[in-house]
Amino acid sequence: MVDRMEFRLDCGATWLNLLATRGTHFGEHPVERIPTVERFTEWLEQVELRPARAVRAADLQAAWDLRETLRPIALATVDGVAPDPGQVEALGRFLDSGQVRLIVTDRLVRSRPATTTDALERIARQAVDQLTGPERAFLFACSESDCRGVFIDTTGRRRWCPNPACATRGRVRAHRARKAQSQ
Repeated sequence: MVDRMEFRLDCGATWLNLLATRGTHFGEHPVERIPTVERFTEWLEQVELRPARAVRAADLQAAWDLRETLRPIALATVDGVAPDPGQVEALGRFLDSGQVRLIVTDRLVRSRPATTTDALERIARQAVDQLTGPERAFLFACSESDCRGVFIDTTGRRRWCPNPACATRGRVRAHRARKAQSQ
């Protein structure tokens, strides 16, 4: 059984994994995977963006704001419609903080963000690059109406997000529909 509070890090990009920190977003009982500063700090650690300065409550609110700003823009992109200008303007506010330096250790790494604002700016930049570049053609939304999680699929064949629950529900529903038609 999958832990509903487990971080989803399989959507194809950090910004999409941020969207997945709120599961079944459109359902009756959404799952908030970063409900506290501590959980948000854990998530930042897992995506290698933990800032040098401690994460604060205002930072958690900013992360929620970025996530809920990106979600409708991503879904508009997937659906092939223009995003709301107000959402685009809100996204722009996340794009003007610190710089990233590259460091060579045993591999190429980026500098640690100094603040959570810097970390969120990196996530926002990644989203903007993907939403405005040719890679946007590989963005898809889960066909489960309570999820609509956005993910990357370079094959164009997937119908559900990487969450096994969505695929299972979709397959069971399709099986029942085929069975009903054959009777």
